[in-house]
Amino acid sequence: MPIDLRQVAAISGMNGLYRVVAPTRTGVIVESLSDKPQRSIAQARQRMSLLDEISIYTTDEETTVPLADVFERINEKYGDKLPLSEKPDDSEYKAFLESVLPDFDQERVYLSDMKKLANWYMIVRKHVGFTAPEKAEAKKEDAKKEEGKKAEPKKAKAEKAEKAEAKPAEGEAKKTKKKKE
Repeated sequence: MPIDLRQVAAISGMNGLYRVVAPTRTGVIVESLSDKPQRSIAQARQRMSLLDEISIYTTDEETTVPLADVFERINEKYGDKLPLSEKPDDSEYKAFLESVLPDFDQERVYLSDMKKLANWYMIVRKHVGFTAPEKAEAKKEDAKKEEGKKAEPKKAKAEKAEKAEAKPAEGEAKKTKKKKE
């Protein structure tokens, strides 16, 4: 998955999105995803939802689409510029979501959810970023190749060491013969 939302959270009672930094005894230390990031503590009594666990309802009763997939679709279709005006009305939000996810459930996905989706997308795009799927796969392949190259010299060194231990050098063999005499 090109985008990692496991450390990004929405916290009830707090505006915006937050990056999870570390757990504490009484809650979680979070850092705001804004132009001026500030650290604060999200108390255990506050409801925190990781974006990785959020999904959008579709017309199929048993199917939902993960938020990361929806963000990827938005990124592929629109990139930096969403098709929303400065103060979009309800129909603009619905048209926007329909263009990205045509089979979303209009009864269970509320207008407030659509507004959050657009707002969260812009925050994630700015502070978390997206990587192209081809680049991510290429990096994985390069890492595997490098691991293979690193493993080969280690094997060769180990084999040489074993041979050296099993087969004494010429000078050593002569010395041992002289000692026995």
